[in-house]
Amino acid sequence: MAYWLLKSEPNKYSWDMLVADGRTHWNGVRNYQASNNLKAMRRGEQAFFYHSVEGLAIVGIVEIVREYYPDPSDAQGRFGMVDVMPLRPLPRPVTLQQIKAEPRLRELALVRQSRLSVVPVGPEEWRLICAMGGGAS
Repeated sequence: MAYWLLKSEPNKYSWDMLVADGRTHWNGVRNYQASNNLKAMRRGEQAFFYHSVEGLAIVGIVEIVREYYPDPSDAQGRFGMVDVMPLRPLPRPVTLQQIKAEPRLRELALVRQSRLSVVPVGPEEWRLICAMGGGAS
């Protein structure tokens, strides 16, 4: 099983909005590397939900419930999206500052490729971040 991290600006779409909706499509990704990460996602895999721009913290965990399919908001037909649903919030949000201060997370794509909105997370990184957030992996 692979793990992922999805970024969203909370003023556009927050964790609380996802919880209220119960499920959403993850659309609007227009970077090829991030899009390839969406293509690699499989149903049942999990991803961190990260508040970018404001908050700068991992706040919850989602599950991929529908694999990659065309994004109707892309007029050119080059990009797609996946569907996700909330699984659980992290009891303690894990901030970007905490992540950068943890030497074992120095290779995390969130740190190394900070501009990407969809990035992979390794199994050891996943377990460590879950522990930092007070939740089981």
